Amino acid sequence: MKIEFKRLTEVEKYKIIELMNNPQVLQQMPLAGESFSESTCDQFIAAKEQLWVEHGYGPWAFLLDGKFAGWGGLQPENGEADLALVLHPNHWGKGKALYDEIISRAFGEMGFETVTVLLPPTRKRIKGLFRLGFKEDGEVEVGKERFIRYRLDKTV
Repeated sequence: MKIEFKRLTEVEKYKIIELMNNPQVLQQMPLAGESFSESTCDQFIAAKEQLWVEHGYGPWAFLLDGKFAGWGGLQPENGEADLALVLHPNHWGKGKALYDEIISRAFGEMGFETVTVLLPPTRKRIKGLFRLGFKEDGEVEVGKERFIRYRLDKTV
């Protein structure tokens, strides 16, 4: 499987809109609105691009064998690098390969010492996160929604 990381601006908007309106994806995203329209998509992409301008990093679009599979990567959250992985259900099961590449970049060329993941308390299937080395690290509130924070520290 060939993995490519692109900027969100390099993906056709309708593909992002389709992903962000997928009912299975929305179940995992408590901050998502009711409808992800073209104007919402424009605002979303602009906000994610602004992260790159202000912090030098932000989320990518993921292409697997040349096809848009989702978006994610690292973005600043409360002064830390937070990992997000939003995949179309057709690509669920391929997240580990993307995760490996993100973590390699995070602890390698990007120089982070720690990475966090924020999951809603409704997310019960998290054993895989612990197998990857993440540890529960408190709760945070984002957009009036409660999340459980998990942390992975760089190993020497």
